[in-house]
Amino acid sequence: MAEIIDGKAVAQDIRDGLGNAVKELEEEGITPCLATVLMSDDPAAEKYVSMKQSDCEEVGIATRDPEITAEDSAEDLYNLIEELNNDPEVHGILVQLPLPDHVEEQPVIDQISPQKDVDGFHPENVGKLVIGNPRFKPCTPHGVQMLLDAYDIETEGKDAVVVGRSNIVGKPMANIFIQKADGGNATTTVCHSRTQDLESKVKQADILVAAAGVAEFIDGSMISEDTIVIDVGTNSVERDGERTLVGDVEFESAEQKASAITPVPGGVGPMTRAMLLYNTVKAAALQNDVDVSLPKQ
Repeated sequence: MAEIIDGKAVAQDIRDGLGNAVKELEEEGITPCLATVLMSDDPAAEKYVSMKQSDCEEVGIATRDPEITAEDSAEDLYNLIEELNNDPEVHGILVQLPLPDHVEEQPVIDQISPQKDVDGFHPENVGKLVIGNPRFKPCTPHGVQMLLDAYDIETEGKDAVVVGRSNIVGKPMANIFIQKADGGNATTTVCHSRTQDLESKVKQADILVAAAGVAEFIDGSMISEDTIVIDVGTNSVERDGERTLVGDVEFESAEQKASAITPVPGGVGPMTRAMLLYNTVKAAALQNDVDVSLPKQ
């Protein structure tokens, strides 16, 4: 039976550490500030932003909630982002995705100052990650790295298999694993919708990161004994007439084979939110040329 990797507990430890870093900044007269930009009427998106703002409050990060509506133009959004870029009291900018159909995602990401891009999606920050000199690591893969470290799971020399190639999780996760650094040095395979014989590649994994966004498509028969299973998927499915969240991995069967596994919910999700706080505190420190004690990795 697999050990359960408790993302909630690790995320709380990180928040506690960030609270100490915020106090160090406050001693220098700096209050970290995150601007959350919500251009949507989607209740789920509103809930996500509200949760992130509550997380900020817990550790002492200030928040801004600038007004913009789903009916506003792309130009309105660009202008708002530029105002936040130029505001020295704002250290991080989060534009909640997805955006309305009339607004293209990549130009919006490009508009955010790389120094305030706490999602780690700006091309400059992506490039810095790839060459091994990251400013901000994207929150979900960074959270996975921190989870593995918290449980003393070694990546060096291991076979890591990432299922999924999104810009948000799959690609940056693979780049983190291959870096010549702590939490890296893994031999990394990226699988996706065009991969042939997926099962044979998944079976090779010492560490499996499932991030394809397909509910329970990996089960216990596809993994080898003692694999570390990190399930990034969050899929809403109907069970017994009710909606419930499941991962990309069929938990019950995988739990019988894996040596450790993340649950859904309660695994990677809390870490993603914690790493947004991490990046915001780091951004405030970098912009003010102040050293603070951040959690490692």
